[in-house]
Amino acid sequence: MAAVAITRTDLSAAELRTSAARMKDARAVRRTLAIALVLDGTSRAAAAAASGMDRQTLRDWVHRYNAGGLDGLSDQWAPGPEPALTRTQEQALIGWVELGPDLARDGVVRWRRADLRDRVLREFGVTVHERTVGKWLGQHGYCRLSVRPQHPKSDPAAQQAFKDDFADLVRATIPPEAAGKPVEIWWQDEARVGQQGTLTRVWARRGTRPRALRDQRRNSAYLFGAVCPERDTGAAIIMPQANTEAMNEHLAEISRCVTEGAYAVLVVDGAGWHTASRLVVPHNLGLLQLPTYAPELNPTETIWEYLRGNFLSHVVYASYAAVVAACSQAWNRLVATPGRIRSIATRRWAQVKV
Repeated sequence: MAAVAITRTDLSAAELRTSAARMKDARAVRRTLAIALVLDGTSRAAAAAASGMDRQTLRDWVHRYNAGGLDGLSDQWAPGPEPALTRTQEQALIGWVELGPDLARDGVVRWRRADLRDRVLREFGVTVHERTVGKWLGQHGYCRLSVRPQHPKSDPAAQQAFKDDFADLVRATIPPEAAGKPVEIWWQDEARVGQQGTLTRVWARRGTRPRALRDQRRNSAYLFGAVCPERDTGAAIIMPQANTEAMNEHLAEISRCVTEGAYAVLVVDGAGWHTASRLVVPHNLGLLQLPTYAPELNPTETIWEYLRGNFLSHVVYASYAAVVAACSQAWNRLVATPGRIRSIATRRWAQVKV
């Protein structure tokens, strides 16, 4: 078999080696160096062996080099099939997911892949498998998540205004006598923990539904918790009831945990015991109320999710005392882990320098 002549003369052997040094594709580097060896007068067999290929393969790459130069020495991948949906259609699909289904039109209250597949067929005339719909959603960063409840009277505009004006609201909460003092921002809430318990997600094989213990008795305690993300600290008490007297005890505990000489703005929700006339607010605390029906603005809610998900679920408590002990142990483990409160409870919109 006669050797194929290298007909291109635009690059010398030295220039080919210089070009190879700049390449990131190792396979293209080997092919370029093999061509350079041939131009130097090395036999085709020796050039092929030195570059990790056989002589026939080198012959093929000489053909490609003659036709396309250095670009011809890179792998040319097939473009693959045309996508089933255009970019505009993909954006429409994502819009459907964001808006959610319409019961009258789509017949469901939540999207399944099969439902989206059927609407793609109706709207675009494109037939795909539901697994393909799942791949599309995954490529756009979507997955199945548990939803959080939202009160029908919640006001998104009021919540956004609270976040936008948070710095001004904090400053307005600070009394004149506390001017010039360091200011700490604390978040407060209560969680009911009882024998009936809660369930949480666990790792299990697909297609199974694991069982977990859940008591049916109803003895419970209330964990009053408050956190200061900036200081990575918290203050909590455990009470048999949630009322004004319990809140007064908690305020006193938070007051003791505020840095000496500082003033704390404590953000609370609109529970009756947070606004009662018998509430005793310590001298180093000021209360700032959240918008109504806006638990998602309170980072303490995320603290409860963490405690329930890791320490307070799938447990049967023998008595009220056992509930109290479990709450105490869970909270102590939270505050004893450096950086945990800061990572869970920090909100960018709540960073205020006073």
